[in-house]
Amino acid sequence: MLQHYGLKEVYGTNSDPLILKMFHDLGYTWVKDDSTTAWCSAALNYFCKKLGYERSKMLTAKSWLNVGMVVTEPKLGDVVIFSRGDPASGQGHVGLFISRQGDTIHALGGNQSNGLNIAGFDASRVLGYRRLRKL
Repeated sequence: MLQHYGLKEVYGTNSDPLILKMFHDLGYTWVKDDSTTAWCSAALNYFCKKLGYERSKMLTAKSWLNVGMVVTEPKLGDVVIFSRGDPASGQGHVGLFISRQGDTIHALGGNQSNGLNIAGFDASRVLGYRRLRKL
């Protein structure tokens, strides 16, 4: 995943080929524009598939709440699932836990400011952490 750090989506029909490959390799061949479909879960599913880890097999960030082992004290590389907007809504965000500094959780993920990078999120948005098993 880190080898693609800095990957950015492209607005319009000139989508980044790797982001489209992520969708297409997962069976979502209908995705033609990386700027109109959220891709945080697609990126995590793609890299988990390539590396042989369990995965959600869904494009929704909150689908990761049903994968892996629940952990309360995350370690580097654990999955972190965030709410987006109303926590009861279907919207969310997912990435890999990097660190916690005070009330900020740093996560590596796709579709963070339209790219693959490390970003900070308010800890109050965390819905859960999961530790994935190698298949």
